[in-house]
Amino acid sequence: MAEVEEVTEGCRLPVLRRNQDNEDEWPLAEILSVKDISGRKLFYVHYIDFNKRLDEWVTHDRLDLKKIQFPKKEAKTPTKNGLPGSRPSSPERDVKRKVEVVSPATPIPAPTETTQASVFPQNGSARRAVAAQPGRKRKSNCLGTDEDSQDSLDGIPSAPRMTGSLVSDRSHDDIITRMKNIECIELGRHRLKPWYFSPYPQELTALPILYLCEFCLKYVKSLKCLQRHLTKCDLRHPPGNEIYRKGTISFFEIDGRKNKSYSQNLCLLAKCFLDHKTLYYDTDPFLFYVMTEYDSKGFHIVGYFSKEKESTEDYNVACILTLPPYQRRGYGKLLIEFSYELSKVEGKTGTPEKPLSDLGLLSYRSYWSQTILEILMNLKSETGERPQITINEISEITSIKKEDVISTLQYLNLINYYKGQYILTLSEDIVDGHERAMLKRILRIDSKCLHFTPKDWSKRGKW
Repeated sequence: MAEVEEVTEGCRLPVLRRNQDNEDEWPLAEILSVKDISGRKLFYVHYIDFNKRLDEWVTHDRLDLKKIQFPKKEAKTPTKNGLPGSRPSSPERDVKRKVEVVSPATPIPAPTETTQASVFPQNGSARRAVAAQPGRKRKSNCLGTDEDSQDSLDGIPSAPRMTGSLVSDRSHDDIITRMKNIECIELGRHRLKPWYFSPYPQELTALPILYLCEFCLKYVKSLKCLQRHLTKCDLRHPPGNEIYRKGTISFFEIDGRKNKSYSQNLCLLAKCFLDHKTLYYDTDPFLFYVMTEYDSKGFHIVGYFSKEKESTEDYNVACILTLPPYQRRGYGKLLIEFSYELSKVEGKTGTPEKPLSDLGLLSYRSYWSQTILEILMNLKSETGERPQITINEISEITSIKKEDVISTLQYLNLINYYKGQYILTLSEDIVDGHERAMLKRILRIDSKCLHFTPKDWSKRGKW
């Protein structure tokens, strides 16, 4: 058995951790860093095939030294099929390889817009069936931005396990950026435990708590500094225009060029909870939509999403985040719904920037499923025949991009091919599950409360 002194960076061995069911398990982990505090060794571990947000410092008594794997000596330059000159694996390709396990079902041959559809019950239990006329070929499905987890639709295939990671472990990343560097953040009445690295100034990373003004998001090193700042800070809401308010929920539109300091501070905070976010300082090409909750002290940030002022890929979201204290309360879907409400006003269809994280995919799938099922279940036929709808019509009504509509229908296993026609079949389980899920979804966007005029950024020079 190896000694504790032999454990170095790069070693792999089972490490004791407590899972979601409060049970002990011994997953394989890699040692990323070792430090000595008052003669006590601590090891920073990354659990293999688990999300990096679960990485942590552990003591030696949680290491299984009997099964240690020492790092191998570095081999020669990677080669392509054994030949020099190949490129190292990219995160995007790694994502695509891993996504295959959890992505929607393999695409069926793409139907054309003129395809007619008939309908038959599914296993004799169909509640309603809708004839479909899907549109053009779909693109391959990949994953995009980070979001908070929502309970998946009842009667719909379950989501990826919370502890697993759908995104690749980018082993070629700098070792520093693979480790959480902030211990704790105090934001208003909340204390947040960051999940990932964020490039705050290095002198602040050694502090036990990093203090943030919850209105301007300025970071300071001590509570005394924060109290002094609050006497001078006039903000009680995010800068920019309030474009939506209903009850205590408001949305503010912030221009990344006009409010650069706030936007950069928002990006630094968001990076603590978004693994793949790389936008810190170049905020000029982006708009930020910050959702807040109002009380007597001001407008408190709940979450946000950003979008490019001009997107050639029809992206309506670049990054999206609900802060941890507000997760699993319906705010994530509210952010997504608001992004599509803006797309409706703009007269466009939109899609989130790819690849999505595991939590982002979970939230978007749930939103797409509920939105599309809501359309299908409200369809009525005036002739007494089965109602018909095209993929293009679903896309125009919802502003969800056609590729996302098709992938969602396939994920729900609604599309069937029968006697030369594509049909959509809604089973009792799907309908009942949707109705139960909608009863839980209390927070909704009211389009009457939105005061938003889209701008043509192409005519504004460099934004």
